[in-house]
Amino acid sequence: MDTFARLLHLSPAAAWVLVKVLLAFGIPMGLGPILTWAERRGSAMMQDRIGPNRVALFGKFRIMGLLQPMADGLKFFFKEDLRPTGANKVLFWLAPAMAFVPAMLCLAVIPLGRDFQSGDALCHFSLLDPGNGMGMLLPLAVGAMAVYGVMIAAWSSNNKWSILGGMRASAQMVSYEVGLSLAVIAIFMSVGGYDPHQIVEAQAHGWFIWRQPLGFLVFFVCMFAEANRLPFDFAEGESEIVSGFHTEYGSMKFGMMGLTEYIHIIGASALIVTLYLGGWRLPFMADQSQLPVLLTFAVFLVKLVLMACVFIWVRWTLPRFRYDQLMDLGWKKLLPLSMANLLGIAYIMQMRG
Repeated sequence: MDTFARLLHLSPAAAWVLVKVLLAFGIPMGLGPILTWAERRGSAMMQDRIGPNRVALFGKFRIMGLLQPMADGLKFFFKEDLRPTGANKVLFWLAPAMAFVPAMLCLAVIPLGRDFQSGDALCHFSLLDPGNGMGMLLPLAVGAMAVYGVMIAAWSSNNKWSILGGMRASAQMVSYEVGLSLAVIAIFMSVGGYDPHQIVEAQAHGWFIWRQPLGFLVFFVCMFAEANRLPFDFAEGESEIVSGFHTEYGSMKFGMMGLTEYIHIIGASALIVTLYLGGWRLPFMADQSQLPVLLTFAVFLVKLVLMACVFIWVRWTLPRFRYDQLMDLGWKKLLPLSMANLLGIAYIMQMRG
């Protein structure tokens, strides 16, 4: 870090902040396009199709179509940008950004690796330090704000199919936020706070996926609804409401909407890894204070990518729910399960004194 700071003519503290900013925003922006390619290739393999196999930099990798995300970005950039008659011009332009920005902020408090000592200073491997007062409440609150981008995109388009998609998204968000929040509160109770660093350290002797399996199940299912992913992608639906809230969007605005979905997957995966899969910690090792910092970052990144692959796998494995089935699952199944998990954890803590 000191060498990097000298190269940039910055203080070590300023250089470390710069590194954290680049990682917090570079990981979603870097992994997002890669996930679009992975989903297209993975779904093609599952369905015995070819998938993207033309655009590549090197001939021997041509069959993999590795540069397809770049080609898609160029295509969106040069497409004509239209606005439907009767649409609200200002909100129609702002909506993609209002959906994109909250998705990008989800990694702001996530510990990407273990804390380490640099000189006399303790460096935290998260963009916002633990003393910011928000902790894990920040990504949960910011993630919930993403529905405003969807709703504003739907309403400003002046399209009945878009409005139906926006109404579905808002109802879905309300129904699943309650069960999700109760599942996370059970972890906060076990840890004694909502500092993500404390949550990761509390999993030194066992990940929460094993200690709170019911809470993990509820949170995992709710994350699919939060990210608008199959089998809960009711904000859009080609067979009933065309493309839902982004029916009227094209060019780079449509590309930003699509990229936002994959950034939501990255944020949801980071939350699952931090809350239930030990964060940057290696399994079966209690004391990891001496592990290389880059190794802990690599461990977190591997867990993140594997969980994102699970999102892709589930999308192309499970059929889509009906809307009434979605509401039934949220209110009548997941909410009671999350309450039972919360009460069970509270009872166990009370018995232990």
